Amino acid sequence: MYQFLAGTAAMGFFVAGLFFLKFWRKTNDRLFISFTIAFWLMSFNQLALALLDRTDEARTWVYVVRFFAFSIIIFGILDKNIFSVFKKKSE
Repeated sequence: MYQFLAGTAAMGFFVAGLFFLKFWRKTNDRLFISFTIAFWLMSFNQLALALLDRTDEARTWVYVVRFFAFSIIIFGILDKNIFSVFKKKSE
């Protein structure tokens, strides 16, 4: 049952990434591509957790992928809000 639920969560992350990819194609905004990459990384993370044994102590490396996904989201938000302000001031 755990593998089924983890698989549906992985599919949900992948579909969310597809939606952000669609929005990126329409607007060409870097925020949307950062969300796309982050959600696809979380999909890979969830799929890896579903396929690995739950009692395995060596699976902590999988959470590093989740850290990178959230870091990409934070960088995308900072790029949209803070760094774009500096670009407008210099123009």
